[in-house]
Amino acid sequence: METKKYTYVPQGTCSRLIEIETEGDVIKDVRFEGGCNGNLQGIASLVRGMKASEVIARLEGIRCGLKGTSCPDQLSKALRKITE
Repeated sequence: METKKYTYVPQGTCSRLIEIETEGDVIKDVRFEGGCNGNLQGIASLVRGMKASEVIARLEGIRCGLKGTSCPDQLSKALRKITE
């Protein structure tokens, strides 16, 4: 399978950039620029090896405080965009 790399600019979050590497429909790596470093490293570690559809189902709609979105929600949006 071919490895593909994507870059996504999140909206409404502290993170400034999400870099995603996939192989087929499986997430090989995720890197966040900016945001809550420890939490985002944890999210990236947890989603490695998961199918994009499963990550979308688990993370979509998560909110951060009073914001209408969050870094996990933005990751789901990025994955939805690249898997459409």
